[in-house]
Amino acid sequence: MATALATVPILSFSPSTHRHQSGSFLSACSTSKPNFHRINRIATPLALNGNPVLDRYKQFNAPKGLVHSTVLGLNSSNFLQMGSQESCFRRRIAVNSMGAEGGNTLTSTISQKVFGLLHLLVSLGLILAIDKYLKKAFVAAAIKFPSALFGMFCIFSVLVILDTTVPAAATSLMNFFQPAFTFIQRWLPLFYVPSLVVLPLSVRDIPAASGVKICFIIVGGWLATLCVAGFTAITVRKIVKTQMIDPEPMAKPSPFSPLELLTWSGIFIISFTTALLYPTALGTSARTCLPFLLASTVLGYMFGSGLPSAVKKVFHPIICCTLSADLAAFAFGFLSQSGLDHVLGCYLTKVSSDPGAGDVLMGFLGAVILSFAFSMFKQRKLVKRHASEIFTSVIISTLFSLYSTALVGRLVGLEPTLTISILPRCITVALALSIVSLFEGANSSLTAAVVVVTGLIGANFVQAMLDKLQFRDPIARGIATASSAHGLGTAALSAKEPEALPFCAIAYALTGIFGSVVCSVPAVRQSLLAVVG
Repeated sequence: MATALATVPILSFSPSTHRHQSGSFLSACSTSKPNFHRINRIATPLALNGNPVLDRYKQFNAPKGLVHSTVLGLNSSNFLQMGSQESCFRRRIAVNSMGAEGGNTLTSTISQKVFGLLHLLVSLGLILAIDKYLKKAFVAAAIKFPSALFGMFCIFSVLVILDTTVPAAATSLMNFFQPAFTFIQRWLPLFYVPSLVVLPLSVRDIPAASGVKICFIIVGGWLATLCVAGFTAITVRKIVKTQMIDPEPMAKPSPFSPLELLTWSGIFIISFTTALLYPTALGTSARTCLPFLLASTVLGYMFGSGLPSAVKKVFHPIICCTLSADLAAFAFGFLSQSGLDHVLGCYLTKVSSDPGAGDVLMGFLGAVILSFAFSMFKQRKLVKRHASEIFTSVIISTLFSLYSTALVGRLVGLEPTLTISILPRCITVALALSIVSLFEGANSSLTAAVVVVTGLIGANFVQAMLDKLQFRDPIARGIATASSAHGLGTAALSAKEPEALPFCAIAYALTGIFGSVVCSVPAVRQSLLAVVG
């Protein structure tokens, strides 16, 4: 078949010329004689759309033969698709460029994630190391005051001093510990759960009639203390005429991903099955049960956190978390025929050489309290501005809680030893146990159980009750929550309202400190015993 090659001089290039020359091309195609002409350097081949292609291909350093192979005829698809070849060449370069950029982006993303993980491990490890060192120092010095509270105020003081003298150093310190603080805030309620999981072991020896009276005191006392603390804060603010300002924004914890849920589910299934088949696979029952009991606790918290907001107001993730762990313990005790009590004993052993899942979680409590210093520092201007409300509310609510518990216990006919045991119901467990140790005949197990139940009630209902009482600002909400439901209430509220965490933290700490100081005074202890009867 005949083929023809056409060239068009660069000098004659107008729309009319283009149409005329296009016709010449078609005429040349109809002849039977071959008409081959070499493309010279001053001619530019044209596609049917009239676009010059030679100079464009020179831009991309295209092979010379690619341009000279442009022919028109039965085998002239290259000529007809010259624009397409150019587009393909451009797309090929773009794809290669995008591939290189995508590879660089992927590498950068992986590097950032690795660096972020290392940053988290180092910052969290330092906080845990500080907590461990302080505990050892306080034990060696025979100091009964909680070391973590002391450390929290020390960190806060250091940050304030640095902010006054070298602001850049304070900012750098905050940024360095930010990953640890974010991690703790995300998992905060989980660290208070172990005492709730083993609650059945703590209350079994209490008579039913006494148990009902204690429950009445706990529920009524929690609500009364909440009201006293909140209304005191609002009243003092009106008296001193402090104007409210917006708190510093606090980021809310990120939701849990499906990958996290699947990972912990896999850990639970594998470790549960392994513990059933090999009860001492890791040396002891507590260590063997640790993975699946920890996984069940974490899964319960994840599931509870994903519930609708309306449901969480009356069924807090802490409740879901506790039930999940207890159900897993019950199922394992039933299938292994070891019983629920044995599994719960493995959950919280309180033995450092043979820890259970609860011991691992409670090991973070000191670090949790230390981390409160960073949230307090972030809201330092607001804390300083409202210091009169905070300190007045804490003092009044703490005294009210102690004396009202003693009075109501006497009025309902509760045994004096049991009443004394529940006096520090609104103070965190570590300090509550040190307070009841100052009284003779107190039941420390009951004290721990009552404190935990008080926190549980606060965690479950505090947000709904604060809304009913119309406590709108984070200061009143934070002070009322921490003064009435200590750490568990603080964890529950701050998970939903991070801006209230600084005021929860300082009220939580001051309530425990002031309660310990007051009860260490002999005259105060005697007056409380006189009220108890």
